Amino acid sequence: MPALENIDLFERHRDELLKKTAPLADRMRPRTLDEFIGQDHIIGDGRLLRRAIQVDQLSSLIFYGPPGTGKTTLARIIANTTKAQFLSINAVLAGVKEIRESIDLAQNTLALYGKRTILFVDEVHRFNKSQQDALLPHVENGILILIGATTENPYFEVNKALVSRSRVFQLRTLDENDLKAVIKQALNDKERGYGKINVELEQDASDHLVKVANGDARAVLNALELALETTRPSDDGVIRINRAIAEESIQQRAVLYDKDGDAHYDTISAFIKSVRGSDPDAALYWMAKMVYAGEDPRFIFRRMMILACEDVGMADPRALEVVLSAAQAFDYVGLPEGRYHLAHACLYLSTAPKSNSSMAFFDALNFVTQETSDDVPNHLRDASRDKEGFGHGAGYLYPHAYRDHWTAQQYLPSSLQGKTFYQPSDQGFEKEIGEQVNRRKEAQLEAMVDQENSGPFDSAGNEQGQTKWLERTLGSRGAHLGKVRERVLDSCSLQRSDLVLDLNARTGLLTFEAMRRTPDGGVWAVAHDQKAFSTLTAMADRFDTLSRPQIVSADWENFDSALKKAAGKSVRFDCIVGRSVLARTADKKELFGRIVKLLGKNGRLAVAETVPSEGQRISELADLSDLDKSITDKFLECENEIFSDKDDPMMNWTADTLKEELSCIAGIELQINSSVDRQTRRLKAQDIDYWFRKTSEGERKSLGERLCRLLSESEIELLKKRLHRCFDNREVNWKVSDALINGRSKSARSEK
Repeated sequence: MPALENIDLFERHRDELLKKTAPLADRMRPRTLDEFIGQDHIIGDGRLLRRAIQVDQLSSLIFYGPPGTGKTTLARIIANTTKAQFLSINAVLAGVKEIRESIDLAQNTLALYGKRTILFVDEVHRFNKSQQDALLPHVENGILILIGATTENPYFEVNKALVSRSRVFQLRTLDENDLKAVIKQALNDKERGYGKINVELEQDASDHLVKVANGDARAVLNALELALETTRPSDDGVIRINRAIAEESIQQRAVLYDKDGDAHYDTISAFIKSVRGSDPDAALYWMAKMVYAGEDPRFIFRRMMILACEDVGMADPRALEVVLSAAQAFDYVGLPEGRYHLAHACLYLSTAPKSNSSMAFFDALNFVTQETSDDVPNHLRDASRDKEGFGHGAGYLYPHAYRDHWTAQQYLPSSLQGKTFYQPSDQGFEKEIGEQVNRRKEAQLEAMVDQENSGPFDSAGNEQGQTKWLERTLGSRGAHLGKVRERVLDSCSLQRSDLVLDLNARTGLLTFEAMRRTPDGGVWAVAHDQKAFSTLTAMADRFDTLSRPQIVSADWENFDSALKKAAGKSVRFDCIVGRSVLARTADKKELFGRIVKLLGKNGRLAVAETVPSEGQRISELADLSDLDKSITDKFLECENEIFSDKDDPMMNWTADTLKEELSCIAGIELQINSSVDRQTRRLKAQDIDYWFRKTSEGERKSLGERLCRLLSESEIELLKKRLHRCFDNREVNWKVSDALINGRSKSARSEK
């Protein structure tokens, strides 16, 4: 026993010595979520990953992102907070033996103590197939919870079976504010950093370190450590770090670029998309980044050769010729002067008119792989061999024998007559080609009609028919709500890691679609009555605990405080959505002001409101011409009262007045767009009777009750009968007016 105690004391002394001598970047590794800087999109208040760590309910995870963004640190924080056994291996150093030892230990721990085991695998993409296969069954049966860290895209570099059983979180490069916070943390920490010494870091020096570190926390801490350890204190005991010292400590900006990794593919993708998007400045930037990082210029030329046909194509047929000439010139000249030829080809493609009509080939290829066998039309067959016996080639019209070297005849198989693959663009040289092709196509179609007296076959017809049938099955109202949902969610451009709030969830029209679009973030939904809460809870039970939306039951008076209580006082949402939020509220400005305070920095807002005052009026649909004019006039007067009732919060506003009322709210830029939709609605006797119903105290007066002041009972009955004749069991096009409120917060807001 004494010998063991001596060994423990020795190991403890070694660990303490390592902590003191370890590099600053290692010493300053955050130990808790509160110390962690950056990555708010996945571990901010209320986010899915933060909740999972806090409640110790982790499933298998893969952290993916550039170096220095906190992947390993997050794993260590999990190790500090979880009650499970935590094991760690590095895929570069470990083999199947180490994996099997970890599995055996996990099985024994589960059997003896009932504890789960979390296995952290750093650089998980380095595992070969046999290593990943050894791990897979034990991740699948729950003996191991895998946490992998990788700088490579896991969807390409990690076993698909492992990825499918894990939740992937992408960590982003730290921004300048994050890196400044990292520096401040290191300078103030007395235990692990430089808090015990007197340091003055000039602003210019700090800015330089942050800029050159290029989003890498490890790089900025290494540079800071080098600057402080190599600078003598002045006479007053202060270590002063100026711009010159900072430049010596971090001499050259490291460009994140791995010729075989994600950065390579991401950068060339950005270059191609910039050229395709006709942005010469962006194209030159991404190309310069590749050249600076040592990319082979011939690879860049090859990509531009593809792009010249794929994205410029027939809009400028000379594009390929220019790129080929520039590539040939580069081979003659070499570097560094050959960069002129790279730039020349890049600028030509970036500024050329664009057309992707060459994609027509792949449409044709796809069609060939799916079609049934069809013979070559007889008039197109080879006449040199079988003309005598089979009449091959008979009926072929030789184009050069006709004016303009063209004549109308069919070249596709009979089953494809009228099928179109090539769609000329209206750009550059191809615009003229398109006009010519269209004229010839019209002539071909006319010739086809004369021959078979039938229209061209459209392969998309059945699919379109199914879509229309489905829309009819769902009903006109359902189709309208589907449009509203798409309009709201599309307008706020949801990202995978966004934290979203649905202000008025009701049945979850927006909630669950928002959840599907933000799998790495989270959705919070407010239910304003017990029925809505029960409905949403039942629907949410279909999803796993961490993915499902978080539902808060609260009325409009205290929904914001209820949210802060449930999600955290500092919670701010990247996007707030809603439908029918303001319509029934008397003080719309006050409610909207409270909503805006829940938006985070650069947060977006999208709320759809039905505008009843601009909706369907009965008088616009009913034919009342055979009624006495006095009855009709009184009817119109009462209808106008309903649509302009200044005491009715649903009727006393329009899209324009709402915009005026909300525009003065601080901290948000607003845009309100109106739209009108037509729904097919079948009116029945019950609808008409409802218009003339008796209302209870405090309820909006019905049309019938308003008419009682102006018309006799017999006149009202006459009007009612006329409306029954007009509408009973008839379909009408019912007008619905909507307003879409879009907003973006101007700045972050502090808690008051």
